[in-house]
Amino acid sequence: MRTFIFLFLGFNLISACMTPFRKFPKVSTIDELPYPFETKTADLGNGIQIAYTDQGKGKETIFFIHGLASYMPAWKKNLDELSKTYRCIAIDLPGYGKSSKGAYDGSMDFFAEQVFRLANVLGVDQFWLAGHSMGGQISLVMALKQPERIKGLILAAPAGFETFNEGEKQWFREAVTARATALTPTEQIIANFASNFDNMPSDAYFMITDRLAMRNAKDFDAFCYMIPQSVQGMVNGPVFDQLHKITQPVLVLYGKNDNLIPNRFLHGGTTDAVAKKGCAQLKNHKLVMVPKAGHFVQWEGYSVFNSEVLAFVK
Repeated sequence: MRTFIFLFLGFNLISACMTPFRKFPKVSTIDELPYPFETKTADLGNGIQIAYTDQGKGKETIFFIHGLASYMPAWKKNLDELSKTYRCIAIDLPGYGKSSKGAYDGSMDFFAEQVFRLANVLGVDQFWLAGHSMGGQISLVMALKQPERIKGLILAAPAGFETFNEGEKQWFREAVTARATALTPTEQIIANFASNFDNMPSDAYFMITDRLAMRNAKDFDAFCYMIPQSVQGMVNGPVFDQLHKITQPVLVLYGKNDNLIPNRFLHGGTTDAVAKKGCAQLKNHKLVMVPKAGHFVQWEGYSVFNSEVLAFVK
């Protein structure tokens, strides 16, 4: 009886939560999604075009790299404030958002190379990197590949600190597929986004409506293709054993109530333990555990995130 009551209440909760998401943008391609700021496009010279926003005119430049299945609007609550002090360049990675779609391999090296190419096109030699989740792992790879160009790292709930054995890596490869991504029902999409937050704020609901709108876009299959490619890129390109080689200053921020790190299906333990284990490998770091924030720490804990970045980037 208790199980029935729980399922009944759960069904009604999901139904209630679906109400704000019954209306979403009508788009024929993903690049028609409305963004909260002006976007530009850069030709990287290799058949790939990168969508980006370029805000602010400070002496220091920060490139912002989003996470898995995300896009540049994920940084809105940071760009508005930080662009008053820095030049802030947020991007859509290849395969995501308004950038080119294609049969890309999704490796961290591939993504890192495209960000470097964009920096070259924009004439930016040295810069800071801010990366969220998968974007954090990409940032770590970039710091290892061309350390002379990276002045420092700002890692928001970074992937790469949590480690996986071969069996766990295979679980990821089998569990995350393009078909499963394409067929994810509305209820699960809502639940997936909610799990990124401690308490998802209403001003982040657009992420859900955008994701629902994408299902009707003709390039949706290309987006779905990139999700497993990116997941495999993360698990096939671990960086934990190389963290000790990073000499740049690193600011690490995790939400105290991160529901995604560590992976709850594979690992026990706490986010705090993962954060400290990764930071222990770094030569020059500051770790901030942000209260009342989940995996989207730069959004839910934006005031702490922004103030820490302002104090960190000099």
